[in-house]
Amino acid sequence: MNSADSQNLPLLEVQTHAMNFLWQRGLPAQTAVPTVTGQLMSLEEIDCGSGVQKYLVRLLTFLPGTTITQVTCTPQLLYEVGRTAATMDTVLLQMEHPHLRALQRENFIWSLASVPLLEQFLPVLDGDPLQEVVKKVIEQFRNRVVPKLNSFRKCIIHGDFNEQNILVEPDGPSSYRISGILDFGDMSSGYFVFELAITIMYMMIERPRPLAVGAAVLAGWESVIPLNPEERDVLYLLVLSRFCQSLVLAHYTVLQQPENEEYLMSTARPGARLLQLLWETGRDEVEKIWFSGAAEFIQNSLRTDGVTN
Repeated sequence: MNSADSQNLPLLEVQTHAMNFLWQRGLPAQTAVPTVTGQLMSLEEIDCGSGVQKYLVRLLTFLPGTTITQVTCTPQLLYEVGRTAATMDTVLLQMEHPHLRALQRENFIWSLASVPLLEQFLPVLDGDPLQEVVKKVIEQFRNRVVPKLNSFRKCIIHGDFNEQNILVEPDGPSSYRISGILDFGDMSSGYFVFELAITIMYMMIERPRPLAVGAAVLAGWESVIPLNPEERDVLYLLVLSRFCQSLVLAHYTVLQQPENEEYLMSTARPGARLLQLLWETGRDEVEKIWFSGAAEFIQNSLRTDGVTN
């Protein structure tokens, strides 16, 4: 872990426990290998080029596969992504740990609940036409999401179920299965619908038909956790909100770490185009694609199962 993360031992203990908890219940998460003294983490003094600092170190098990970005993402694989995300969150609901409160990460900038905090970073988009879109999304978030938070079902979320954190491996001649879930660093207490929106957003990156992605992911999600009316009503806005977070925070971080621009903008650059596409297509049309498409996906699956059986 980096030096900043290493200062929050309770949070890291919960994250490490969560990975083990999921693995024990059949989900492909990495697990921590105990040290020779039986500890799952060790505080070490290391010089990484800027002087000696203290770092928490842990050794994680290897998971087979390649990132999902490296394969053709079929509707069936996207369905499995949605189903896996929902299953993960339902399993985490059962988790107990003495430091669970560490997941109440108030004002954690990458939490979807923190979208209004983006306002302080908006100057990084000065001159960018998308700045006005981001402003409008923040305003809609305040007016349409914040008043409904009590209507959303709470859970513990992974928070970063993105295209780099999902491993897949072949499962037959032309299909893949999910073989790994990586990086629990953004875990927090949140809401099921937040996890779904984050997952849809990242699965849209670099897809030939990005708007259609949401239908298959949603179908997989709802095979485990059907959305309630309040959650369905804000899904489009939450996906927009995650694109805004990615765009604004990437630009801001590049100012702090210009040497890492290529990595930091890897999602934000294609994400900017998708934010524009979602915004211009509009809520009604996007929801029609997602919700009707999810229903059609399920119907087709039932017909296929009927033929097979």
